[in-house]
Amino acid sequence: MTEHPTSHEGRQPLAARPQERARPRQPEAAPAATAAIPGPSPVPGALPAPAPAAEAGQPVVDTQTVTREGDRLRFVGAATRRIARGMDLDEIVLGLCRASVPTFSDAILVYLRDPLPVGDERPVSPFVLRLRRTDRLRTADEESESGPEGERLRLPVSDPQAGLLPAAELCEVVSGGALAEVLRGVRPVFGDAAAARVALPELLGAGRTVPSGHRAILAPLRGRRRVIGAAVFLRGPERPPFEADDLLVAAQLATHTALGIDKAVLYGREAYIADELQRTMLPDSLPQPTGVRLASRYLPAAETARVGGDWYDAIPLPGSRVALVVGDVMGHSMTSAAIMGQLRTTAQTLAGLDLPPQEVLHHLDEQAQRLGSDRMATCLYAVYDPVAHRITVANAGHPPPVLLHLGGRAEVLRVPPGAPIGVGGVDFEAVELDAPAGATLLLYTDGLVESRMRDVWTGIEILRERLAATAQLTGPDHSPPLEALCDDVLDMLGPGDRDDDIALLAARFDGIAPSDVAYWFLEPEDAAPGRARRLARRALSRWGLDGLSEEVELLVSEVVTNAVRYAERPVTLRLLRTDTLRCEVGDDSPQLPRQRRARETDEGGRGLFLVNRLARRWGATRLSTGKVVWFEMATP
Repeated sequence: MTEHPTSHEGRQPLAARPQERARPRQPEAAPAATAAIPGPSPVPGALPAPAPAAEAGQPVVDTQTVTREGDRLRFVGAATRRIARGMDLDEIVLGLCRASVPTFSDAILVYLRDPLPVGDERPVSPFVLRLRRTDRLRTADEESESGPEGERLRLPVSDPQAGLLPAAELCEVVSGGALAEVLRGVRPVFGDAAAARVALPELLGAGRTVPSGHRAILAPLRGRRRVIGAAVFLRGPERPPFEADDLLVAAQLATHTALGIDKAVLYGREAYIADELQRTMLPDSLPQPTGVRLASRYLPAAETARVGGDWYDAIPLPGSRVALVVGDVMGHSMTSAAIMGQLRTTAQTLAGLDLPPQEVLHHLDEQAQRLGSDRMATCLYAVYDPVAHRITVANAGHPPPVLLHLGGRAEVLRVPPGAPIGVGGVDFEAVELDAPAGATLLLYTDGLVESRMRDVWTGIEILRERLAATAQLTGPDHSPPLEALCDDVLDMLGPGDRDDDIALLAARFDGIAPSDVAYWFLEPEDAAPGRARRLARRALSRWGLDGLSEEVELLVSEVVTNAVRYAERPVTLRLLRTDTLRCEVGDDSPQLPRQRRARETDEGGRGLFLVNRLARRWGATRLSTGKVVWFEMATP
């Protein structure tokens, strides 16, 4: 039969057998006062009522002891349920404090390891405990009383924010010390036990100890693999002292708390990893391409499922164009997020090759099939040309985009739906549509418009009406601000409408006016650089940018000279005037130029060095028909 401690030195059974309960009660063996747990509590120091006389051959049942034990079991059950309800670290520690004070103790201090080890991680040295939370009883007229704060524990008025004792916030556990030995033993000990009398001052801090007349229990908090903290339970002098069975109660509270903390720390680490994975899979910030303004939003399906397969992207393309992408991989798991990351990376690579939208979707479909037979996703890929004021859209099973015109009319674009990515063996079709200046294109995933409460087409109609109503507030001559428009769209979601992740990408088409564009074809001949200089000079003079003429002519000459050297077809030269001056030179050679340091004896090789020094930005992009080299100059 397992025995339990009766006092600080002896041990007795938790529940005596009937034969043992039938033994005559001796006055000198009277039990100690009961613990402060729900149930009848005798006056401190008084003996229990005598048990009824035993009938012939029948054992005497101590009803007071049975009631007391039942109260303890009910308290432990309620307390552990309260602790288990906590999801994060603070909720679990708060559950322990609220369950303990005032029912089990008048005050409690909870120390946790700092930092808390996660899973199988090796704890860092030294072993440091930090005071995480205190809780205690307050007297109603405490402000007017005098004396040490820890000794005024009489009325059950709880104040968790008040300090319990002048305890140190940090405690370094010395290897081989008294506190380390108590923590290593795992079992709770009374505060007046030999080991605890030395360990408590070490825990509370130098010169600090339990107030006189108070009783204490020091309970180590041990998780699945190691001790992660300690709890100190205190009772004031007006309450009955702790009994031996209270050690069992403290052990139960400490065990459930430590296991809950372990799970909360692991859950917190998993949530952190999920957040970081999702964050790295999505753009840190959107680019600011010429002729278009962008805004975006992402919402996870729920706080407990923060990763998913929804994504959006905006990719600058040659010719001041921009690719707008939104997609949705099935599921809300880490696997879905990983597949989404691979598809997003593939889409960025394909966009860099300047492939048509339908070809991009075709290659994404092939990539999804290589990832697995059940890797399904929807995707919408659009390319906006601010010079032509046109947009080319291809769809792979995704909800259609909505175009909000300047006058307030919201239009669901008619785009062939196509099959989802991963089906295989299907063709994708692209359509070219007008993209008037001032219009706003909204790309989104189905989590915005579909839920258990409504089908996707009902949700699209609600979205269209919401956009039209928002546009009416700003008037027919002004487009609603992008950020406010995104927030307003998300506000249409009701309490039961969040069944899926939501990715939202809004693009405001400003376009580039024809008067701000100059475009020429140059034959690949020796006279091409000189002609390019003259054409650039005339365009700058027409735009009132004569101050840039000298530098721009020099850079145009260098870039066109390099293009003519390798081109077999006419070279294109385009100047764009927006908030900056952009020059683009295209040819049919796929070889990208690389900047290199020319030797003193070299006659060439310094063109890109000049471009790098004089231009604000420059770059080169490979096209399906060749390449484009561009540079930008700041305008006055």
